[in-house]
Amino acid sequence: MSSSPVSPSMESLILQLHEISAVKFGNFKLKSGISSPIYIDLRLIVSYPSLLRQISQTLIAAVPSSTPYDLLCGVPYTALPIATCISTSRDVPMLMRRKEVKDYGTAKAIEGVFTPGQVCLIIEDLVTSGASVLETAAPLRAAGLKVCDAVILIDREQGGRENLEENGIRLHALFRLSEMVRVLKEKGKLAEETVGAVLRFLEENRRVAVPKVEKEKVRVKGLGFEERAKLSKNPTGKKLFEVMAQKKTNLCLAADVATAQELLAIAEKVGPEICLLKTHVDILPDFTPDFGSKLRSIAERHNFMIFEDRKFADIGNTVTMQYEGGIFHILDWADIVNAHIISGPGIVDGLKLKGLPRGRGLLLLAEMSSAGNLAKGDYTAAAVKIAEDHSDFVIGFISVNPASWPGAPVNPAFIQATPGVQMVTGGDALGQQYNTPKSVIYDRGSDIIIVGRGIIKAENPAEAAHEYRIQGWQAYLDKCSSN
Repeated sequence: MSSSPVSPSMESLILQLHEISAVKFGNFKLKSGISSPIYIDLRLIVSYPSLLRQISQTLIAAVPSSTPYDLLCGVPYTALPIATCISTSRDVPMLMRRKEVKDYGTAKAIEGVFTPGQVCLIIEDLVTSGASVLETAAPLRAAGLKVCDAVILIDREQGGRENLEENGIRLHALFRLSEMVRVLKEKGKLAEETVGAVLRFLEENRRVAVPKVEKEKVRVKGLGFEERAKLSKNPTGKKLFEVMAQKKTNLCLAADVATAQELLAIAEKVGPEICLLKTHVDILPDFTPDFGSKLRSIAERHNFMIFEDRKFADIGNTVTMQYEGGIFHILDWADIVNAHIISGPGIVDGLKLKGLPRGRGLLLLAEMSSAGNLAKGDYTAAAVKIAEDHSDFVIGFISVNPASWPGAPVNPAFIQATPGVQMVTGGDALGQQYNTPKSVIYDRGSDIIIVGRGIIKAENPAEAAHEYRIQGWQAYLDKCSSN
């Protein structure tokens, strides 16, 4: 426990909270489910205007000057008056999150005026596990806002800071619970026995998990592709959103066929149904230099984009040559390529060097659909960080369950594409795991369904593609209308 001195202004604040009985001792059940010998009830401060004003002014002053924000959002309900005071005194626009989204009127989860891409600072009274902050961040992020910071009065030192950090939110606190207890003891407000009980409680409950049951409360209406096109910083990413909206399809065909001739033929058949065609050009024994121009001609005729599933994985200098040269000249005909991040961000720099001047886009492999793969956890988080740092070139991710990622939902400027989609769940003998269009788009938070064998092996590929298109698009519409 830190023994650093608390400033006189913080001491005064702590003593005032004690004086109005906002600090209570006994046995209390917290939101996280654990029992605590101390309870902080800051709802009382609305009845003490000068204290409310002092807390509000001190709280916003604690946010580092280097922290950008365009909007404020107080966690309902205790932090709403604090956020309101800050908003009016600092002239910063405020948003409100509805704790219960109504099924009438506008049915909005977020009230207020904002533009997707703006940065919102979360205001909260205190943090234990961080669950309340995450419940507020989720609908804000789903609405296209960036949430990177939260400022609070009291850190209960029970894992909230760490849980929020794992979800991409930095926590700024005026003081810690142990500091509050120490001040009250030094000022003769607490008996030694009470202090000991609180400190033992903190020591025994250093990491309180975010309750899993809260996850269902954050489903909000998804942004439409037209709105998300405006957020994309990359011309290919923008165009892909626009193609999906214009054609009303979020279907990608994985054209894993045996020859270039077969690939061109099936592209012609299913072109009207798809937004994207995924190729593995290095498996085609009859590849010729004019393959790319032939495929692009079909793509232009049917208004779909081309994604070469190259899965670059080498160092920057090598992938630059693989992308531009060799016998395939991928850069010349593929709108989109993808890459592993195993070699670090240098791989993005290398591909970007050649791809960005041509207006191309890159997908990062954040997850994979094969059983036992290692692309998960910290690897996925690293992919998201690299994408944010290169959002002018990275347009999104190959993913499996982006709704489960720390900090989800991810920036809506990024496209999520999920492989291994069939009409029924299951797997094959080589470890590929399949999920339905509905589960991938609606439940798991993806945007594009990547379908291979379900179309290629069908008796009538065009009819099969049409059925997948209908199911994938309906799941998208359901996601956009869900509260």
